[in-house]
Amino acid sequence: MLIGILQCGHAPDDVQSLHGDFDTMFAALLQGHGFTFKTWNVVDDDFPASPLEVDGWLITGSKHGVYEGHDFITPLSALITKIYASARPMVGVCFGHQMIAQALGGTVEKFDGGWAIGRQDYAFGGHGTIALNAWHQDQVIALAPEAQVIAGNDFCKFAALVYEDKAYTIQPHPEFSNPVFSDYVSARRDSPAYPAALMDRADQTTNIPIQDGLIANDIAAFFKGTFKHEVLE
Repeated sequence: MLIGILQCGHAPDDVQSLHGDFDTMFAALLQGHGFTFKTWNVVDDDFPASPLEVDGWLITGSKHGVYEGHDFITPLSALITKIYASARPMVGVCFGHQMIAQALGGTVEKFDGGWAIGRQDYAFGGHGTIALNAWHQDQVIALAPEAQVIAGNDFCKFAALVYEDKAYTIQPHPEFSNPVFSDYVSARRDSPAYPAALMDRADQTTNIPIQDGLIANDIAAFFKGTFKHEVLE
């Protein structure tokens, strides 16, 4: 099964030198599930000609906000609606989660509660409470019409969504393993954009296991049409 990766940003150079770019991280996350991958760097205005070029689509994270008006946002939104109308399953992570929500009629804003950085616990339909690494301030704050909530916590109410069998989206980063995340913190440690206390906490928890493998299995099952989920009440 060929998965098209729509890369909406690039990892910091220091992280790329150790772990590759986002598309490499997702290939590592989904290894063993029988997928091959082809990447389009949509952040650099590299777009596929048709939603039918691959069997499924994955939209990555980004340092950008979906509401910021960058040149690639409008054509990406149009592509998302075309993929959604096709028979191709679509997965979105972090920025991708937000971009799909916005393109389909939801609302994304900069959350006034601040940042989530590092290990977070989520109530996840079908899995109970699981831990994943997150890095975001923007959030989906109003759902698109067909969205159903399958994960959340007190900080991020809409942490994972499904749109029937058409799209599966998640706010945290299952592709950020603990080693990747530790190097991410090191790469961004000196940035004034991120609260020092959150960066310290994130760095101190990268030795505690996360459940990224569960989400990898869910993503693989979604692409293959076998995903089962429970909607949160």
